[in-house]
Formats: sequence, structure tokens, C-alpha cells
Amino acid sequence: MSKRTQNKIQKEEKRFEKYLLNNRLRYTDGRKIIFDEVMHAHGHFAPEELVKQCKNNKRNISRATIYRCLKELLEAGIIRETAFGDKHHHYEHIYDEKLHHHARCIRCHENLEFPDLGEHKIYEDLLKKKGFLILGHEMHFYGICKQCKN
Repeated sequence: MSKRTQNKIQKEEKRFEKYLLNNRLRYTDGRKIIFDEVMHAHGHFAPEELVKQCKNNKRNISRATIYRCLKELLEAGIIRETAFGDKHHHYEHIYDEKLHHHARCIRCHENLEFPDLGEHKIYEDLLKKKGFLILGHEMHFYGICKQCKN
């Protein structure tokens, strides 16, 4: 892992610690383990994948602790959530991500990422005028990928 990535992760950990302190929560060993697993996850992950990842890495963390910590990481702005049209949510960490959107094949469920082109700025003024506080946004496209189309 590069020094730059390590610095970004340390910065995110400080942010998480501050969030916990502000909410009168302790930075327990369980939270530290989950934070570490999330920071080293690549791409999108579902909570149950994180449960398996912890078990595979011999990290004994309860399912309830993982779900609770994911909620805290989300509220702290460390990760973001996306539904991908599924019944359950997926997450991704934010620290090394450029703004992007998703397209998903409805047949094979492949997820494609493509860059944000600033289109959210079109809606920001409109929503602000209506008194809406924007905390984030996501855009999803659904369709059939090239392989499934053939």
C-alpha cells in the first residue's frame, strides 16, 4: 500500500474517531476491525460479504456489530450506500474514489462505473432554492450489457 493511501486511510480513521467521540461512542476493537476491513475492501460490497470477509480473515465479529458499524461509517461520511435495485444495499468507501455513477446489467448483474460529468450541478440550485439540503447524490442506469445482448 502506498504512503499516500496510508495517509488517506489515517485521515478517514481520524474522521471516524471524531464522529464516535461526538456521538459518545467508543472506538472498540470491533469497530477498528470493521474499519480496517472496509478500508481494504475493493469496489462495492454488501454487508454479508463483509461478514464472510471477517470470518475468512479469522476476525470474530458478530453480524449485528458489522451492521451497526456500517451505519456509523455511513453517518460519518466514510462510506456511501447504493441499492443497485436490489433488496439489500451495497457500500463503497469514499476516500480514494472519484465521483462516479453506475450502470447495471439486469441479466448478469455486472456493474459498470463511469465518471460524474458534473450533471448534479444542474439540480443543486433548483433544490437549494426549494430549501433542500443536499447530502449526496447517485445516478443509476439499468439495462443489458454488451455480452448479454449478444
